[in-house]
Parts: sequence; structure tokens; C-alpha cells
Amino acid sequence: MTIMAKQNEFVTHIIESLVAWAPVTARSMFGGYGIYREDRMFALIAYDTLYFKVDEASRPEFESIGLAPFTYGENRMVMAYYHPPVTALDDPQELAVWAEKGWQAAMRAAVKPKKKTAKQPKKTT
Repeated sequence: MTIMAKQNEFVTHIIESLVAWAPVTARSMFGGYGIYREDRMFALIAYDTLYFKVDEASRPEFESIGLAPFTYGENRMVMAYYHPPVTALDDPQELAVWAEKGWQAAMRAAVKPKKKTAKQPKKTT
């Protein structure tokens, strides 16, 4: 277990709960923590609340059971991170299931699609 930031008890609990799933690290950022696996951020902790990364493929599952997104700022900007079920916080196996969803979303985000270039018309002479 590697923790790269001075963490609070909640961060320590999450890191220790995920150790059987994968080695993860916590790095402080903007008053919270980024949670990383293989140097890729797949979760964040803000105000002692855990959120996992989501994308178009995984967001519907989080929303279908009423899980809340991470928001910040006066305008409550919604970020692509959602809270797992509360029951997962005390069950490492359940937490690992949700962590895997966050990890897969982070991996999909890392694969950038190739930009399509407009075909140039052939010159006729």
C-alpha cells in the first residue's frame, strides 16, 4: 500500500479497502485526494466522500440506482465522478466492483479516438 499524501482516516480506509483489488495511491489535490491505479486517476475523495470516474458507458448504472455526481463551485458544476452505494464503503468486495467501473471508465478515457481528416478532392488536370 502506497499513500503519497498526508491522508485522513477516510482516505486510509478507502486505500486499505481496495488493496485486495489493486494497489492504489492517494495524492492530495485541491483540498481533496485523487485516487490512482498505475498512475491513472479513477476516483476522487472530496469532503470525506468517495466518487468513481464515470463515462457514457457507466454513468447510466450509477444514475439508475440514484447515485449522486460530484459537484463543485457556486454553480454546482457536475463532474464525471459519481458516489458508489453507501454499502460499498464498508464492504471491500462491493467497493472493488465499483472501483473496477471507475477504472474501466478511466481506461476508456485514456484511449483517444483518432481524428478524422477530411478527404481532399483529387486534383484533375
